[in-house]
Amino acid sequence: EVLPTLTPAERKKLYRILDADMLANILEHLENDEAAGFLSEMDLSKAARTIESMETDAATAILSGLDRKKKSDLLECMDEASKKELALMQTFDDDEIGSKMTTNYVSVRDNLTVKQAMSSLIEQAAENDNISTLFVRDSNDVFCGAIDLKELIIARPETDFHSLIMTSYPYVYGHEDIDDCLELLKDYSEDLIPVLDNNNHLLGVITSQNMVQVVDDEMGEDYARLAGLTAEEDLTEPLRQSMQKRLPWLFVLLGLGLLVSTVVGAFEQVVSQLTLIMCFQSLVLDMAGNVGTQSLAVAIRVLMDKQTSGRQKLTLILKESRVGLTNGFILGISSFLVIGGYLVLKGNGLSFAFTVSGCLGAAMILAMLISSLSGTVIPIFFQKIGVDPAVASGPLITTVNDLVAVITYYGLAWVILINLLHLA
Repeated sequence: EVLPTLTPAERKKLYRILDADMLANILEHLENDEAAGFLSEMDLSKAARTIESMETDAATAILSGLDRKKKSDLLECMDEASKKELALMQTFDDDEIGSKMTTNYVSVRDNLTVKQAMSSLIEQAAENDNISTLFVRDSNDVFCGAIDLKELIIARPETDFHSLIMTSYPYVYGHEDIDDCLELLKDYSEDLIPVLDNNNHLLGVITSQNMVQVVDDEMGEDYARLAGLTAEEDLTEPLRQSMQKRLPWLFVLLGLGLLVSTVVGAFEQVVSQLTLIMCFQSLVLDMAGNVGTQSLAVAIRVLMDKQTSGRQKLTLILKESRVGLTNGFILGISSFLVIGGYLVLKGNGLSFAFTVSGCLGAAMILAMLISSLSGTVIPIFFQKIGVDPAVASGPLITTVNDLVAVITYYGLAWVILINLLHLA
């Protein structure tokens, strides 16, 4: 909290006073871009030692914020082990679970005794602080299970070492998409989850802190998409970056908005013959958009579980259609009575007033039913074709439902009020 408030000169004095471990802990708690800026202020040797003291995933993220020359100079000053770990991390894309792992863990061979395993733990604990779980490798370095630290501590020296190994311990592969293995990580309440390569060799671990961060990042991305953004924004973000994140969706929505306006224009004859119905257009559009957004929120929450079956998706569609239809009936009838009464008070005849409000109520029932279906079916369709369902953002669903509501409202007005009842 204090570091960003200091002047560069004051920070440089602080860098000289604090050791690399303390500086690493400080920078790990800052935003990556901010931490990269502070790292650039240190002398090369101190900066390299600070990076060496960091968790591998945090070091990789902070280094990505430096320019190429500064990054290259830093890597040259680092020890070979750290360079090797950072090179491994850079083989993973940002959306792969391996990019979130750390190489801070303890591993032992499967051919040890309890006493030898304890000695190996003590030796490795000096460099690695994630010691609550020990990971076991065979003679070919293939992952074969894990041992809980407590079980090792209470084991007798003569206990068979293999009996302590949990061979069914969960694991993920480094190149798996974060979205695909997120549910697995949340289902197991383990402090550490091993990350393997395609040959089942142990590469690193995902810590519980990493898991919390991964879930938070995914929720932040989904929230941004639901709001019609291409990525998250923060308070200090430059104007240009904010515009780049918002404009793509706004252009899509502009196109859909023009389509809605074109459809309204197609019903120009209806509006010109019965101008009164224009007064209530926004009522139907707003309710359709609101219902669609509610169904979207429910659908996204359900679809976050990657194991959702086709039967469960069908159940969701049927449930949302029933909810939309029931709410539509309640609000449609309420609108029929309230707007009919309002039109009577405005001096219209009883028959005319309640015929118009009846058409409005029917349009609202139909529009809310279709909107509930679109708010559910569209994200399910996106997931089916391999697109994140959160892309079916609130603004997108609202605009699509505006189109549905316009066609429903003016279509019913044209058929019922003008062609059948000849009110115009």
